[in-house]
Amino acid sequence: MDFWTTSLLLAVAAFAAGVLNAIAGGGSFLTFPALVFAGVPPIMANATSALAVSPGYLGSTLGFRAELRELPTRRLQREMTLSAVGGVAGALLLLVTPSHVFAGIVPWLLLFATALFAVGPVLARRAQAASHSGQGLAAWREPGLLLVAIYGGYFNGGLGILLMALYTVAGESRIHTVNALKNLNSLVLSWLAVGAFVLAGAIAWKEGLLMMVAATAGGFFGARWSRRLPAQWVRVGVIVTGLVMSALFFARSA
Repeated sequence: MDFWTTSLLLAVAAFAAGVLNAIAGGGSFLTFPALVFAGVPPIMANATSALAVSPGYLGSTLGFRAELRELPTRRLQREMTLSAVGGVAGALLLLVTPSHVFAGIVPWLLLFATALFAVGPVLARRAQAASHSGQGLAAWREPGLLLVAIYGGYFNGGLGILLMALYTVAGESRIHTVNALKNLNSLVLSWLAVGAFVLAGAIAWKEGLLMMVAATAGGFFGARWSRRLPAQWVRVGVIVTGLVMSALFFARSA
């Protein structure tokens, strides 16, 4: 592809990802494949995709400032520290993964993230039921957060669903609190992971900066369009996109 075609592909993918993340999530199903199809090596594409969608986490976190102020400061500090450690650990794990190994597991990661997105609502309901019935796993809250943060630093797909399920199972009964914690820890681990990618020289800056701008614009318009677009339609679109991308990457690795 020539420069203008590649730039258009990346900008459209990032804008659409911003819209998706504002409505239902799943934007990484577009940004990561677009970078790979544009010729960026898989590990660098994954790192650059994380950079592209990272600004959206800040706006989401600021939207839940009131809920975060109600939580114990020490608990927030501990969990932010765990998220930071996990995000950096996941990023370092990605950076030491041989390129051919990562290329081989990418289709499985995409398929896992798609399946996770598809069963997200069911997972959330079951987690909430377990919490209400007194079967929550509060003792696993912090170890679970560390593991999820490592996954998020390594591959961002489905991160929000895992965090929401974790907090619900661990006993958080208020959905706004769960969302606030999900956004805050996604912000921390993603920005720390991106920082590690930057220091390691794993970011494709020309593509990444273009996609950051487009994804931010998509998030702005997505927030406005979220009142008009049925979320269920968007979810189906994300799942179909994830399945198609998984199939394409399986075909590439065959």
